Amino acid sequence: MTSPVGDSRRRKLGDGFRVTPLHQAQREKELGNAAYKRKEFPAALEHYTRAEQLDPTNMTYVTNQAAVYFEMGNYEQCRTLCERAIELGRENREDYRQIAKAYARIGNSYLREERYKDAIHFYNKSLAEHRTPDVLKKCQQAEKILKEQERLAYIDPDLALEEKNKGNECFQRGDYPQAMRHYSEAIRRNPNEARLYSNRAACYTKLLEFPLALKDCEECIRLEPTFIKGYTRKAAALEAMRDYTKAMEVYQRALDLDPTCKEAAEGQRRCLRAQQQRSEPPEELRRRALADPEVQQIMGDPAMRLILEQMQKDPQALSEHLKNPLIAQKIQKLMDVGLIAIR
Repeated sequence: MTSPVGDSRRRKLGDGFRVTPLHQAQREKELGNAAYKRKEFPAALEHYTRAEQLDPTNMTYVTNQAAVYFEMGNYEQCRTLCERAIELGRENREDYRQIAKAYARIGNSYLREERYKDAIHFYNKSLAEHRTPDVLKKCQQAEKILKEQERLAYIDPDLALEEKNKGNECFQRGDYPQAMRHYSEAIRRNPNEARLYSNRAACYTKLLEFPLALKDCEECIRLEPTFIKGYTRKAAALEAMRDYTKAMEVYQRALDLDPTCKEAAEGQRRCLRAQQQRSEPPEELRRRALADPEVQQIMGDPAMRLILEQMQKDPQALSEHLKNPLIAQKIQKLMDVGLIAIR
């Protein structure tokens, strides 16, 4: 057999050359590659096995065998060979890129079996050895599928109802942060139940988290377009943000669904009055607000004045104060009369 490789793979004997085991192993690998491309897997496996026997320190011949078993659908044997190849590569200080390929092939075998958690584990091992875009993409794909599987497995309408009831109890006693947490858990347990988003939106409104309230109301409306509360709570959040024009539009959508909706009709009237008052000078608005006995009582409370000063210096302090239902109610009153604004 003549040799295409360099002199390092030949041993000179007299005037001729003798083919070395390393050269023979390379030749067997080439024959195996040709058979692999033709999908003649038993023949490819035979050549790769001979190559390993001739050069037992080269992990490539073992990973080639693993590739054949992968294509034949024998993923367990593929993984066994990859693990052996990695061990062999470590012993012989093989290029880290070859180690990474073996780990990636194990990941691919688990991906084929839809064992996504195992696939992610070995893809990460591969990426730790050598980061390649292909392996990173497959790892992210497996993570996405696994996350969705876990989300779907978590769904339980009965547990969602339990969490909703707990949320209702907390809401009724004014513990809005805890109510919000129960509603959030209910949503994770039953993400397609529109009314859960409406309930959580009510909590966010009480906590003056109006953008979050709007987001939940929009999801509620998307899931159940005929549910009136989705519109009235969205409009209430817009009203609290002093976006009266949009608020009136949403109240009108509620009235289109139910012309007898008292909450929507009263909301529209409030927004209209607020728009009219907006045209008044700020001094007149303040005078009118301070003439309200309830406002006078709030502003005369030293504790409330201290809280308002803290809110001016540190807006983050607001979230903590809103955990107290009585303080939240007073802040809402000051917002309603236009003495304070929170965006």
